[in-house]
Amino acid sequence: MGFKESALRFLLGGIAVVLSYFASIALPWKALGGIFATFPAVMVVAVLMVGVKQGSQKAAEIAKGSVFGMSGCAVCVLTVLGMLQATGLWWLSMVLGLICWFSSAFLIYKLRHAAKTRAHQRTL
Repeated sequence: MGFKESALRFLLGGIAVVLSYFASIALPWKALGGIFATFPAVMVVAVLMVGVKQGSQKAAEIAKGSVFGMSGCAVCVLTVLGMLQATGLWWLSMVLGLICWFSSAFLIYKLRHAAKTRAHQRTL
């Protein structure tokens, strides 16, 4: 990935994050603000950039893979919320949430891969 592509990803992702942040603080309905706070900026920019550069097939592969990360996001949010309520320590809650996000996303990926492998072996 070259400098131009990296800069464009940074710019688009940054704009998406800033707009999501402003929506989350400007909207009078806090639940709706929370929805905007979880806008999948990285996924959207990744699919956009891969689609432009390598085509729809590669973009679809990125989108399919993002399912695992997005599933991990639910685990992350629940972990952060639970830890904040239990400890009141935002930094600890965030660290544990991020660890749980990656761990759960990777576990879901591995389970899905194992299930597909077993299903493929049965058809042989």
